[in-house]
Amino acid sequence: MKITDVECLVLDQDFPFVRIHTNEGITGIGECFRRRPEITKMLVEEVLKPALIGKDPTDTAVRFKDMMRAGSAIEMGGLVFCAISGLDIAMWDIAGKALNVPIWKLLGGKHRDMIPVYASSMRRDLTPLEEGRRAAGLVEQGYSAYKLHSALPGAIDHPSDETIPTVTEVRAAVGDDVDILVDVNGSYSVHHSIEIGKALEDLGVFHFEEPRPAHDLEGLAQIADALTIPIASGEMIYTHHQYRDLILQGKVDIIQPDIVKVPGFTEFQKIDALASAFGVPITVHNTQPILSTVAHLHFCAASSMVPYKQEYNIEPISIRDEWPVLKEPLQVIDGHIAVPNGPGLGVELDDEVLKTLSER
Repeated sequence: MKITDVECLVLDQDFPFVRIHTNEGITGIGECFRRRPEITKMLVEEVLKPALIGKDPTDTAVRFKDMMRAGSAIEMGGLVFCAISGLDIAMWDIAGKALNVPIWKLLGGKHRDMIPVYASSMRRDLTPLEEGRRAAGLVEQGYSAYKLHSALPGAIDHPSDETIPTVTEVRAAVGDDVDILVDVNGSYSVHHSIEIGKALEDLGVFHFEEPRPAHDLEGLAQIADALTIPIASGEMIYTHHQYRDLILQGKVDIIQPDIVKVPGFTEFQKIDALASAFGVPITVHNTQPILSTVAHLHFCAASSMVPYKQEYNIEPISIRDEWPVLKEPLQVIDGHIAVPNGPGLGVELDDEVLKTLSER
């Protein structure tokens, strides 16, 4: 099997999806992280595509190295990894389709048929009372865990922060049996992280996410040593080398790789092996509820390192809610999503919707 063409379609001017075509008529699909999609498209079609044309997509590890070299990924990082991620996912999709098996089978088989998810709220404009009401409404829909994003990203210890009043209202609204997760996107100092973290412990918060940025390994370690609440981090890093340092030097309790960043199944497997070696559980970072979520479902089904509920974005997403791009959209039922069983990713994109959204 040989790759004949590679394309990146930016849907609704925001969501970069990729397709890899082959001489055997099998097409693989993937999704990249959504920041700066115009740059992602350039990287996919002008930088990475020439390294893939004419080669076998089912040799996923070798193609991964081809892309890393072509994109100078170790030196350039960031968006190069994001572009590689979508293509890696698409090649695993092809490999599964060629063998007529789902990706979870390629990963070694599945431990579970349904993946529990938590409702991830991205709003930052709600009052504590409004956040509490929102959380309660989602619990009524079947979710048993809720994540709020508080504090002010890009600031440090900003006086407008209402994390504790908000968590207090959410806890009162949902009761003691619902998990609450708090993400502050690295916007606290070490001493303030410890102060807030102790209050979150008293409120029974499940995990405290990114009190310091992932690059501040020493700061994260100080916070982790001072608190009993689990510290989670990892959405802003890309390689297994960085996760090694996050575990050993940052001393975090939970790591949070994102398959449309890390990049793809090929690197995710290495991170999963690290998590297993060091006994650190994984809770995926997952803010894109289409192919990114599907890919995470396959990983979570096959991994033994994902004991907790996984992230699912509840905010309006045009390609899920207004113009569904999946022929059969994913369904959240009682806080769980079924793992696809079809070949490859096990889902199909609606070509007419793709065409319409890529021309918007």
